[in-house]
Amino acid sequence: MGVSEDVPKDFIQLKSEKLSVDEVSELVIPYCGAVSLFIGTMRNNFEGKKVIHLEYEVYTSMADTEIKKICRDEKWLSVKHIAVHHRLGVVPITEASVIIAVSSPHRAESLEAVTYCINTLKASIPIWKKEIYEDEYSWKENKECFWANSEK
Repeated sequence: MGVSEDVPKDFIQLKSEKLSVDEVSELVIPYCGAVSLFIGTMRNNFEGKKVIHLEYEVYTSMADTEIKKICRDEKWLSVKHIAVHHRLGVVPITEASVIIAVSSPHRAESLEAVTYCINTLKASIPIWKKEIYEDEYSWKENKECFWANSEK
């Protein structure tokens, strides 16, 4: 991997290929005693409707910059490495849309940081989701996003 033990490193990818839990977790494992993972998967239903698949769109350079800010928040001084991989384009049922892995010397920090990362990502990163149902589709507004609660 070539990453120094003393230098925190972030691994951010926004990609259209299938995400791999093994690949993401291996990026952060070598130097710490705790690794926490969040895996957001594609469900097959929403509010009684059968979901066929999802489609994600993103303004890549802006999202990449904002995810880096989340990863390097100063509150995570004990966190070593953070990996955030988000799927773009079509995501079939049961596949991962997002995988976040965080390593730290002890579990409390990694658990807190992985929770912070997914909550802040959903609240602040402009990633748009289109749910495709059997007979229709719907662009989903992320209820956690700060702009979702602004005046319309």
